Amino acid sequence: MNKKDLTEADIRTKFVTPALVGAGGDKWDLMTQIREEFHFTRGRVIVRGRTVRRGEAKKAD
Repeated sequence: MNKKDLTEADIRTKFVTPALVGAGGDKWDLMTQIREEFHFTRGRVIVRGRTVRRGEAKKAD
């Protein structure tokens, strides 16, 4: 398996999450302590005349 061909989400699912949870599940609780791609803003409001839209939301990986 070539890691350069995997997406960021694939690497996180196959390598990072199992390392955080641990072999016996004794490190981190996946359901209560770990969030993936948490959006912490809804994006800034952009007003141009009578048109209003939101910009890109900020997220933490």
